[in-house]
Amino acid sequence: MNDSKQKQQVPCDQGEPVARVTAVDRDQYLVRNDRGEIPAELTGKFVYTRESRSDLPCVGDWVGVQYHDAGTHATIHHVLPRTSFLRRKAPGKELGFQMIAANIDVAFIVQSCHYDFNVRRLERYLVMIHEGHIEPVILLTKIDLISSEALEQLIGEIRHAGIDAPIITLSNVTGAGIDQIRERILPGKTCCLLGSSGVGKTTLINHLAGGSTLETGEVSISGEGRHTTTRRQLIVLENGGELIDMPGMRELGLLGVGEEIDDSFADIQVYARGCRFADCTHTNEPGCAVRSAMAQDELDAGHFQNYLKLKKESEFHDMTHLEKRRKDRAFGKFVRSVVKEKGKRNGR
Repeated sequence: MNDSKQKQQVPCDQGEPVARVTAVDRDQYLVRNDRGEIPAELTGKFVYTRESRSDLPCVGDWVGVQYHDAGTHATIHHVLPRTSFLRRKAPGKELGFQMIAANIDVAFIVQSCHYDFNVRRLERYLVMIHEGHIEPVILLTKIDLISSEALEQLIGEIRHAGIDAPIITLSNVTGAGIDQIRERILPGKTCCLLGSSGVGKTTLINHLAGGSTLETGEVSISGEGRHTTTRRQLIVLENGGELIDMPGMRELGLLGVGEEIDDSFADIQVYARGCRFADCTHTNEPGCAVRSAMAQDELDAGHFQNYLKLKKESEFHDMTHLEKRRKDRAFGKFVRSVVKEKGKRNGR
């Protein structure tokens, strides 16, 4: 029996049976138990007692449920504690977190070698993955569209940026690399695919699932696929491994990830320890080991500039979010005081 089935049969602390969220479409959910997938919805109490949107169930969550109509429908009462997660700043001007998926063991960052390759975006994904305590693996797809020399150059760019995550090169046309990916999706483990639209995520899932499980779009003349995934969903493979597919994300805003940025740019921290001053900003101080490393081409300047950009972005969002929380708490305190005063007057 794999890990997922064991979890499904264990009741949560509140006594309800446990199921796993496999798809979310606005306020509608699909959950899986040992009998299969069924639709589910949140209880009114859950909706009105949650503190933020990030408390709502997301794909990969284990939830306490109650079954209805002979087990053909369920209501969700609780979300069990998450062991890992993917989240980002909510898109647009909204402040706060948006949960993407939860309880993931391995995150495959998928980039096409043809037009989608972008080391700076790769670094941003790695910060998000490190924050959620997930193991990263980089997938370079569509290697059949470039030469072996060009592929080695792309891998060199990744390594020159100080990124040491495992790299798997893949072709959905020839099948190269698919067995290496399959070896990492072990029974009872959950993996996910992160990347832009059209890089071959859905086609890869169909290869791993052994058939046309998901709809794919036509490939353009340029060799790039067209976006087909419209919602996040969890798929169980024949070996008992689980894989989460998700649409490409245009916005990857960072919030509350100061330490994770330092962890993701650990090579910069190594050089920084050699600076003359402990509080060196790496701008114009004498004895700066970071600037010296860039001058000697030991440290990629674009890599360092992206580090500064992500730090500044995270600090700005953190400050704005903190101010919003303070205002929300102050307003909540004001409302409670008004209600309390009104109660006193009515009691007279």
